[in-house]
Amino acid sequence: MFWQGKRRCYLLYEHQAEHMTDFSTISSERTKPLDFFVSVLGLLVLWQGIVWITGVPKYILPGPVLVFHAFVDNVGLIAEHSLVTITEVLVGLLLGTSFGVVTALCLTVSALARRFLMPIMVISQIVPVFALAPMLTLWLGYGIASKIAMTLLIIYFPVTSSFYDGLKSTPPGYLDLARTMNAGRYRTLFQIQMPAALPSLASGLRLAAVYAPIGAVIGEWVGASNGLGYLMLLANGRVKIDLMFAALIALCVFTILLRALIGYLSDRADSWAAGRDYTG
Repeated sequence: MFWQGKRRCYLLYEHQAEHMTDFSTISSERTKPLDFFVSVLGLLVLWQGIVWITGVPKYILPGPVLVFHAFVDNVGLIAEHSLVTITEVLVGLLLGTSFGVVTALCLTVSALARRFLMPIMVISQIVPVFALAPMLTLWLGYGIASKIAMTLLIIYFPVTSSFYDGLKSTPPGYLDLARTMNAGRYRTLFQIQMPAALPSLASGLRLAAVYAPIGAVIGEWVGASNGLGYLMLLANGRVKIDLMFAALIALCVFTILLRALIGYLSDRADSWAAGRDYTG
């Protein structure tokens, strides 16, 4: 009986979702590959046109052709430093998401947690996360630990906030039906509220996929001996601006692919939550 009621809840949710436009929907909009290709091509043409028209020296703004040659000539070096940054981002993203999800669940079920954790979360946003990078480097060293911590901190709040908002925004009809079916508190949380909050969590993860590389690179700028951020500083100090741009483009490509992957997995999770068979 309870499962049949849950199934009716999800059918209702699908019907409501067709008529709703919120932040989750906007952030999950996909860009068609052809549109994306045309946009990138337009930016490259504009970039090269600025270089030709202004005649700016290549040590200030190299054209995309020079950057491409620098990328090809240093592909091994860029790949080596990219592997370090990718590791920092993925580990930080995993830890930040895990802590964010657990925190959101605690805030949902515990008034005591809301009383003490919410002020701490608000205070944590008052202090710029970037200002913590030197201290993290001092405490955790110049290795990847400080960069992982920086990545974790920069995505922790968006994930926690979005998932918590989703849990608290569960349609009242879901909760009323769960109470009617005598569902317990935690059964309602894990089988009603969490699936309904997946779109909100997906929005937070899409933002986290964009913010996470920023946190890692900021940490590498403050102090590191490898990584794309370190390579950019090294290239800039040696006036190899084409190599610096090549490293930046490698970072952009990774960020785009990461966001696309998380978007795909989020869409699959949303489909699973909305289409799951609860009749058994």
